Amino acid sequence: MTTLSIGTAVPDFEAASTGDKTITLSDFLGKNVVIYFYPKDNTPGCTQEGIAFRDHIDEFNAFNTVILGVSRDSVKVHEGFKCKQAFPFDLLSDKDETLCNLFGVIKMKNMYGKQVRGIERSTFLIDEQGILRHEWRGVKVKNHVAEVLQELKILTQ
Repeated sequence: MTTLSIGTAVPDFEAASTGDKTITLSDFLGKNVVIYFYPKDNTPGCTQEGIAFRDHIDEFNAFNTVILGVSRDSVKVHEGFKCKQAFPFDLLSDKDETLCNLFGVIKMKNMYGKQVRGIERSTFLIDEQGILRHEWRGVKVKNHVAEVLQELKILTQ
């Protein structure tokens, strides 16, 4: 379960990223950060979600906001997904579930009649000082990016 709560600092973390980088949260101090967790690259819902963030990148940039996508896929798989979909943001590999556990997004899910551990589609908004300001859990892709942008608008007023 997550130890994070709204209004508290998110601990610095480190993760392997597309672009042959290692990213830390502290890399983005002074910027807002949207971290979205999704189950798997190259699946319909995850592709739609990434495209929605991609298609609104100028609005996120206007709010001084970085987007990071996270799943348990490898960096190699992420590279292909990012390239194929022309995502202008990095995808982080969380094979060991460190970030998933920090943010409490691993849930038991039904897949083809079996219980499996998987990522619950979730998004987190972290402000310029590294404070968790908003979270969305059990995200439905439709209209989600608009909800995130609305919270950013409120946060930056």
